[in-house]
Amino acid sequence: MIERLLQPFTHGFMVEAMLVGALVGVACALLSCYLVLKGWSLMGDAVSHAVLPGVVIAYMIGWPLAVGAFLAGLFCALATGWIKSHSRVKEDTVMGIVFTGLFALGLVLFTRVQTDVHLNHILFGNLLGIETHDMVQATVCAGAALIVVVVKRRDLLVYCFDPAHARAVGLRPQALHYLFLCLVAAVIVASLQAVGIILTVAMLITPGCTARLLTDRFDRTLLIAGGSAAFSAVFGTYVSFFLDGATGACIVLTQSLIFATALVFGPRHGLLAGRRTAAAARAGVGTS
Repeated sequence: MIERLLQPFTHGFMVEAMLVGALVGVACALLSCYLVLKGWSLMGDAVSHAVLPGVVIAYMIGWPLAVGAFLAGLFCALATGWIKSHSRVKEDTVMGIVFTGLFALGLVLFTRVQTDVHLNHILFGNLLGIETHDMVQATVCAGAALIVVVVKRRDLLVYCFDPAHARAVGLRPQALHYLFLCLVAAVIVASLQAVGIILTVAMLITPGCTARLLTDRFDRTLLIAGGSAAFSAVFGTYVSFFLDGATGACIVLTQSLIFATALVFGPRHGLLAGRRTAAAARAGVGTS
């Protein structure tokens, strides 16, 4: 039995998948805390879907796919900001229009191009079959984003919480805005091979939401989100070996289960804690 349980760790591709998945997951998780704080959860969804035409166009002209994905993600974010500032349409609506339009464009381009790049690998990832150059790409993008987030975490916190206060204390909100967009695009590029375009949005939202249910302090939020993402990557990859299921889906499902547990059993903001607080309040009113 023990030998069977340890079998995934005897395969080099499984260990590599766990390590790469954990690194990418932690990078996405830290950014997810800022996206949730700023109310930009849909931005992660928009950018992750918008990279598809960039991937296809990059293949058509012979560029690295990562470059096309990065540029397409930035274009989506910048186009959203420009349309919002030059129209009466709200930001969340603009995001929905831009990313669905770009995603549809990517699907049309893909059907018109003869390529050996399998669409399912772009949409759903291929962590267990990741090639060396893709693993290096994911590691570099996720590692660079992770380092920048750790170094600039306080500046990004002030910017996300109150851009006016950030300007008052000598920071440059506009520069931080573009830095933040670049970081989101970078982790999405890193996530393409891990979980694919469709499931990347879960990695950019779920860990931050889970951490927000468990603590009110932002430093702890970062730690909890990163820890839950790393665990989900390792455990999801491990479970996928026995289930013979899609690795990316198993990772995201693990994150969802952790979120559901925090939602119910969270010590301060969970559903059970809320019921206890409400019951105590009613009891206090009844005895007064």
